[in-house]
Amino acid sequence: MLKDLRINNSLTGKKELFEPIHTPHVGMYVCGPTVYSDVHLGNVRTFLSFDVIFRYLMHLGYKVRYVRNITDVGHLVNDGDEGEDKIGKKAKLENLEPMEVVQRYTQDFHQVMAMFNTLPPSIEPSATGHILEQIEMIELLIDKGLAYEVGGSVYFDVNAYQKDHNYGKLSGRKIEELLSNTRDLDGQDEKRNPVDFALWKNASPEHIMRWNSPWGAGFPGWHLECTVMGKKYLGQTFDIHGGGMDLKFPHHECELAQSVGAHGTDPVKYWIHTNMLTVNGQKMSKSLGNSFLPRELFTGDHPLLDKAYSPMTTKFFMLQSHYASTLDFSNEALGAAQKGYRKLMNGLKTLRGMSADGVSEAELNEKAIQQINSLCDNCYRAMNDDFNTALTIGHLFNLLKKINSIHTGVLSIGEIGTETFDRMKLTFETFVLNVLGLKEESNVDFDGLISVLLNVYKEAKEAKDYDKVDEIRNGLKAQGVVLKDMKTGIDWAYEE
Repeated sequence: MLKDLRINNSLTGKKELFEPIHTPHVGMYVCGPTVYSDVHLGNVRTFLSFDVIFRYLMHLGYKVRYVRNITDVGHLVNDGDEGEDKIGKKAKLENLEPMEVVQRYTQDFHQVMAMFNTLPPSIEPSATGHILEQIEMIELLIDKGLAYEVGGSVYFDVNAYQKDHNYGKLSGRKIEELLSNTRDLDGQDEKRNPVDFALWKNASPEHIMRWNSPWGAGFPGWHLECTVMGKKYLGQTFDIHGGGMDLKFPHHECELAQSVGAHGTDPVKYWIHTNMLTVNGQKMSKSLGNSFLPRELFTGDHPLLDKAYSPMTTKFFMLQSHYASTLDFSNEALGAAQKGYRKLMNGLKTLRGMSADGVSEAELNEKAIQQINSLCDNCYRAMNDDFNTALTIGHLFNLLKKINSIHTGVLSIGEIGTETFDRMKLTFETFVLNVLGLKEESNVDFDGLISVLLNVYKEAKEAKDYDKVDEIRNGLKAQGVVLKDMKTGIDWAYEE
């Protein structure tokens, strides 16, 4: 299956056979969050998608170095070259040190991703940890005539780059169109060309995040950070670069130009972009009041939600759509996802109760064997088709029908043989747990169960059914729970 994986490459617009530069090693860089606020669901979808890609590549046997950065400086409020730093602005508003803001929201990001059962990246570098490398790349671009300094700021010279290269080849933008759509903004008249972008910005007196450089005190440009960290940890050219489609321009376009300008080669072989979220058909945004924070979904504390939805229900819902398609949130869709997720978990529970040990021989059902093997193959075919989790889940549900047929006695393990049964079990468990990264969530009320047992215990005592009393006591004690008979009633406690 290794040779069959195809990826839709944003750079070429084509679905291409995946051939790593240094097989079996794979380098993958994903633009991480700017840590100035709680992570939103649009970010979550991107990171869930690349978590599945990371998991599947490892499942295929590749040795993956997954780099996902933390942006902790340089990302300005309008995503351009002017305005306040998002983190600096938050620090001023809350009278904090910028790194306090970074620490708080980095921890929040990690906690949310852990709730979604994602794997940590191999390396999680921060922009502020690589200031020296960024200065070095700026100096290289200046030496090559592709950047210029003015007033303590340094800009990438797009016109100079365009003489030998193609600025816009990733996003499809044309220089002429960019110029016609660019307004002259205050503070940008120092640029030679409105489409030039900042590599280093001079820090105004009130700017609290600043570093010394050959051009004076300042801070790095947002685009430069990822270029530098990608090269440092994955090399001059690596396999996969990903992020949300909103980053394709200008962020990724500028990354590509900086790398080509500095080193003369494309930095990435396959570019992958995830699509956006909508709510009831409208784009998800704070201004429309239809955006959700993950914790609002988990608690149900949002005016657009009928009830709470668990992390795994939300994750399953997102995986039911291909990463490159838009995904529309609604209570109906989330409710259906909850049923689908629980159906898969019940399938796991059923499968774990089955064993091929001691199964009596039976006449082999060749048709059933062929169907099961075909369904197992289809799970790989779907994931090999540009990591299509939606199709994969469909095949898993078809495999679940075979599992339930065995559970209900319509089909026997003997009829399909040990080898086919073992493959079915391994495929189902592997794709649900290891590739999709789903896990079992207990929605059982522990206190409610204890309350039911206490009532049964009380009834057994009143009926003087002491065998039942001892059975309940011993069973609960084996689970670390002790019962207490008191004058005021029956209570329980954890065994000390």
